[in-house]
Amino acid sequence: MLIDTHCHLASQRYEDLAAVREESRALGVDLCISQGTSHEDWARTLAGARQFPDFIVPCLAVHPSDCTETTDEHWRQMVQLARENTLAAVGETGLDYYWDAPEGWTEDACRARQRDYLERHFQLASDLGLNISLHTRDKVGAGQACFEDAFAIAREFPGVRPVFHCFIGTRVQAERIFSDLDGMISFTGLITFKKTEAVRDVAAWCPEDRLMLETDSPFLSPEPYRGQLNFPGRVSLVAAKIAHLRGQSHDEIERITTDNARRFFHLPPGI
Repeated sequence: MLIDTHCHLASQRYEDLAAVREESRALGVDLCISQGTSHEDWARTLAGARQFPDFIVPCLAVHPSDCTETTDEHWRQMVQLARENTLAAVGETGLDYYWDAPEGWTEDACRARQRDYLERHFQLASDLGLNISLHTRDKVGAGQACFEDAFAIAREFPGVRPVFHCFIGTRVQAERIFSDLDGMISFTGLITFKKTEAVRDVAAWCPEDRLMLETDSPFLSPEPYRGQLNFPGRVSLVAAKIAHLRGQSHDEIERITTDNARRFFHLPPGI
């Protein structure tokens, strides 16, 4: 059994969740952690989890790119939903310095807004006894500026473990996540792309107890399906690539990453 620890099954690009579930399970992917990211998809995320409780476990948050469009009422609504529903984690939240500030916002004000919301999410996770799924993206490479800002906020909440999803950082950054934050990193189909040698090196080195897998569906479909609609079943291709990089069997990677996901997301037995 494989677990896709980060996908977006509330996306309107999925017309038939039952078909997604069937196709994923045919590839050995039995469970997904689906991320709600804005007031527009929280209800759909929870509805999918209610429809397929044996396949979808939800998370809720405000994505950093949606912070400027999120009102205080939206935030209160999300907090209420998080308290009323069983979540795998708070997510997907984080910092995104890749895009320019939207119209009417300076770059400094936009980044300050994102940091404020990230602190709110960490506090909510702490209150609920949950971990947190983090997005960090900068204009260049490993994203030093947003990584440092997110790292500083995470250090203020030692009881909340972060997973830096779609990890594209350096080994030094990964080591700091592990040693200072007791955190995790997860890898997507990006590791199957050309010119991602640095990320593949981190995946090959990563300690077994810090490694998880994801698709970030409907995005980042791995080779040989790059550019196509992605779905959770293709986390099996990420697992195969990591097994090759690490010189381990597919079964070993399946066992390691599934055990890690179960611990990190506090998944109950039988799901």
